[in-house]
Amino acid sequence: MRIATLRRGRRDGELPGVIGTARLEHRTGSLLKRLTSGDIAVIDQVDIDRASAEALVAAGVSAIVNAAPSISGRYPTLGPEILVANGIPLLDSVGAQVFDEIRDGAKVRLDGTMLYAGDRAVATGVRHTPDSVADAMQAARAGLASQLESFAASTIGYMKAERELLLDGTGIPTLRADLRRKHVVVVARGYDDRAELAAIGAYIREYHPVLIGVNAGADTLLEAGLTPAIVVADLDLASDQALCCGAEIVVHLHPDGRVHGFERLQDLNVDGATFRSSGTAEDCALLLADSHGAALIVTVGTYATLTEFLDRGREGMASTFLTRLRVGGKLVSARAVPAMHRTGISGAALLLLVLAALVAVTVSLAASSAGQPLLDTVAAAWHRLTGWMAA
Repeated sequence: MRIATLRRGRRDGELPGVIGTARLEHRTGSLLKRLTSGDIAVIDQVDIDRASAEALVAAGVSAIVNAAPSISGRYPTLGPEILVANGIPLLDSVGAQVFDEIRDGAKVRLDGTMLYAGDRAVATGVRHTPDSVADAMQAARAGLASQLESFAASTIGYMKAERELLLDGTGIPTLRADLRRKHVVVVARGYDDRAELAAIGAYIREYHPVLIGVNAGADTLLEAGLTPAIVVADLDLASDQALCCGAEIVVHLHPDGRVHGFERLQDLNVDGATFRSSGTAEDCALLLADSHGAALIVTVGTYATLTEFLDRGREGMASTFLTRLRVGGKLVSARAVPAMHRTGISGAALLLLVLAALVAVTVSLAASSAGQPLLDTVAAAWHRLTGWMAA
């Protein structure tokens, strides 16, 4: 977790509180693309997860207003603790009407438990502190048992709905990229994705795996100077840069066929295959790699532990659980790769070693009276060879 300095917005005269530009979006992932430093993010996310919180901190927001409860009590979600630890004011449970009371781009002021647009109070809620977050987390731990039951039920429901996809690969699109018997790295924007990608840099340079970016994970690759071969995306969560980087595009469709932002592909003049699934885009990427014959699949920024699964707070995690069972032994977390991978001696290093040995032998012969005739013989042979080549 990155601990930042305490953030405060600009002050107008003597007005108290945090002042900034309001940026509104029901989906936090979509909002992240529009945030700039000093903005006040207005979201509607039940149980803010760790990945969302870290992205909001990285965006440099001066405050967060959440229409929904940031800690609902279902389980101890990890996001609010990160936000308050970074000194970002969090106003919680203000209600969905806040989206009707203010417009995107308007200047707003957060003072205590009140949000103002000009002189008008437009929302009120619970202002979180480190103590209030700690108390709510303690109470939420009691909800873990029921959350596990819900997780199991949604897993069974997904298995019934998508059994043909999981068992037979029905509906998985064909790819132009050849993945057969190759290593594949799937990068999603999640926990420590940039650090994990940097940690497997030597592995990528040695094995040249096929790179698949999932939503903003494609941007993680591009920021690292790597170009994805495939981008699997919910279009409202992918940047224009990722969609236009030359990668093969696979658009994630929900079971009813709906997709957010499909017109963007037309505007960008980009073609894309479609993958209809009730799972997540990350699941689609794993199934694509597996069904097209990948020998090994390394995941970056994805979820691995039970706590991380529950922290995601979505029914989609049931699909991730079953997808991982489907992929099986091919799947390796990037966190484990540095421990398993040992870089071999490169060709350049071997050449340097040979040259160093030759220099050492030459110096030894030159310093020895017995070696001088041998050096004269080698020099004469070299001159005859170069003379013959010149002729």
